This record gives sequence, C-alpha cells and structure tokens, in this order.
Amino acid sequence: MAKPMNDAKTRRDFVRSNHTCVVSYARKTAPPSMSIVHYAMDGDDIVFLTMAERQKAKAVKRLGQLSACILAGEPGGLSWPPEYLVVDGKASLSTDMDEVVDVAAKIIPIMTGNPLPDAARPGVRKVMEREGRVVIRITPESTFHSPSVHDVEDADPDSDEPLHGLGARIPWREA
Repeated sequence: MAKPMNDAKTRRDFVRSNHTCVVSYARKTAPPSMSIVHYAMDGDDIVFLTMAERQKAKAVKRLGQLSACILAGEPGGLSWPPEYLVVDGKASLSTDMDEVVDVAAKIIPIMTGNPLPDAARPGVRKVMEREGRVVIRITPESTFHSPSVHDVEDADPDSDEPLHGLGARIPWREA
C-alpha cells in the first residue's frame, strides 16, 4: 500500500524523489491539454524544457499557471499501483540560454541514466538553440493527493467505512 501523504513535507519529498509528470493547462478553444515531461528541481521549483513554439510555452505566457501530476517511478518504469500527487502553481518561462543548458544538464541524466560530461555542454547548447528550447518553471502553491487503493479483496464487506477516501488539497508550505 502507498505511503500516506498527509503533510506538506512528505509531499515535497515525493516531488523531489520523482522526475516524471503530466503537465496540464487550459487551451484557448479546446479541452484542457496534458503533456508528459521529465523534470528537475531548482530549490522548491519544478523545472522542465519545451520548445518556445509549443502550446505549453504559449499557455504559460497567457495564463501564468500550470498543474503537474507527479507520477511515482521505480527502476524500470512507473509504480504500480499508480501513485501520484497534483501540484498547482505559478508558472514562468525563461529564454535565457545559460539557464536552458543548466536545466538540460539536470534533465538529460534523468532521461538517459548517464551523467552529462561538462565537455558535452557546448553541443547541448547548440541543440537547445536550434530547437528554440525554453525553461518552464512551476513555483508550487498547493498540492492534491488521493491515495490509490487496490486492496479490495481485503476489504470488510460489512464495514460502514468507505474503502476509498476523499483526497485533500494542502499548501506547498504549511503556515
């Protein structure tokens, strides 16, 4: 069974220990959009890369906010049963190429499983420039968690207690 995430520190630790999320944002004239990305942490901020012309970047400019559904990972893939945490926050975009390369240097090892040698940074910079990459930064404000429950066979059919509880939204930092 999944570990309870009833406090802000546990939730922040969950975000720091995972690196895959589904980013969600409102589109102008269509249903909300979702996109899976690999991310890194910069202090308390979630950072990832996208191309400046992609809709994620345009949504950040237009709305200034994003939601990220952080997915629990384990060696070889995502965890089962699925465990997740939704993080809502302010979003900003940076075109500073030094920052883009710094974030790429954090994310490439997450994606490949191999460290990025310093000698590779100039080549990474060329690719980032050619693709028009930008950094999206989410500054978390709140989190939402609803625990996964898959132990139905162990449930007491005569109990008045619900097997599945309700989720809870709490601030990123407790007051």
